[in-house]
Amino acid sequence: MILKQRILGFTMAFLLVVSNSFPLRMPSTLRRTSIIRWSTTSGSPLESPQTTPSTAADDSSSTPNRFRRRPVVSPAPSPETFPTWAYEERSFFRFEILHESTQSLARVGRIHTPHGIIDTPGFVAVATNAALKGVDFRDADDSGQQLIFSNTYHLMLHPGADLIAEAGGIHQFTRRTDRPFITDSGGFQVFSLQHGSVFEELSSKGELKRTGKRKDRPDAMGADAVKVTEEGVRFRSYRDGSKFLLTPESTVQAQKKIGADIIIPLDELPGYYVDRQKLVESVDRTHRWEARSLQEHLLNVNQQAMYCVIHGGVDRELRTKSIDYLTSLPFDGYAIGGALGDGRKELKELLQWMMPQFDEGSRKQKPRHLLGIADEESIRNAVACGLDTMDSCYPTRVARHGTVLTRTGPIRLKSGKHSRSFGVKIDDQCSCRTCQTYDRSFLWHLFKANEPLATTLATQHNIQYMNDLMAQLRQDIMDNKI
Repeated sequence: MILKQRILGFTMAFLLVVSNSFPLRMPSTLRRTSIIRWSTTSGSPLESPQTTPSTAADDSSSTPNRFRRRPVVSPAPSPETFPTWAYEERSFFRFEILHESTQSLARVGRIHTPHGIIDTPGFVAVATNAALKGVDFRDADDSGQQLIFSNTYHLMLHPGADLIAEAGGIHQFTRRTDRPFITDSGGFQVFSLQHGSVFEELSSKGELKRTGKRKDRPDAMGADAVKVTEEGVRFRSYRDGSKFLLTPESTVQAQKKIGADIIIPLDELPGYYVDRQKLVESVDRTHRWEARSLQEHLLNVNQQAMYCVIHGGVDRELRTKSIDYLTSLPFDGYAIGGALGDGRKELKELLQWMMPQFDEGSRKQKPRHLLGIADEESIRNAVACGLDTMDSCYPTRVARHGTVLTRTGPIRLKSGKHSRSFGVKIDDQCSCRTCQTYDRSFLWHLFKANEPLATTLATQHNIQYMNDLMAQLRQDIMDNKI
């Protein structure tokens, strides 16, 4: 009897200690419920989050994850919810197929825009801040450059979309009025703050390199730099740390002010190593965001074309899902984005499997763009798979580090072996001003002396090389060699 009383006493004391250490509380999700629904016409919230009375301190952030209830979101809108006129051909934007290879999916075409023609397949140079680093647009255009890619994220932070609109748009602002521009949504740069770029394209040998883990990346600011919700993505400015909210609607509004010929909807960029459940959630969210971006765009088309961005990582089921849904909406072209593999081999295999789906039905009549990859080997593979345009900062970036591209492979001008290369051009077959005027010895000197002119001359050559490469590829397709 005494033993039973002692056991009961110890049990009661233990329960008292536990109850004091872990007080019972009602999960906050039972007191607080958020419901988000998006309009199928304007893409704006129909209902703001509904919250029952509770103290400010009693926030869901203090609630264990197992008790949290995710906001209820409507599925991505169906194609029938978009106006019928949106599916009609645009008078200001048109893709014309001139020839299809008998050897592959490669094709030669022209994209007609309000500010000029884009010959395809074509290389798209990246001018992040609406300027090519070290090179005047006129020199690039003389080298055959047509489409230029600028970044909405950077332009929103400086000088601001409103200022560019006040100047008359990006064409008037840059005085490049007879060639087209394309701008992205800003999402790529925002998510790069969190885990770095999906691909690191800087390599003296011109090879794609996979991004390392975030802790090893000096340009990654960490998970606290970016917060993703159904509304959009919140992030801190890399310039001053101020907070911004980027939504599908706000990025389209910014791109309307900037005034590029081709614009891109907001999409989420998950890392290459993300688990499948998170990738599924990301793809679904991206579909909803892109649909909202398209709805916002259609309120004021403003002679701008909008490309969707196909996602799904290397997961073929999700890639097919993304292709089927986004190509059913009235986008003007298709961009291939997201993680595209662990190096060139996986990229090539993914494109060879994926791109035949774009040859089905009406999909064939719209241009296709490969986002962020344009080293020479990847370009050749992409062209054979039916890609029409591809952008990359790779040729201009490696030029700033002293690497120039030639038909026999990349050359490092900083190498001492070029110090006495008197009279030796970078490339005897190149018609650029650099090759026609200077030899490797002088260029070696400029780089070793850290002269800004070195960047200008090397970049001019690389832009010329890329445009010459694309011209040769177009001719090879016409001759059915590719």
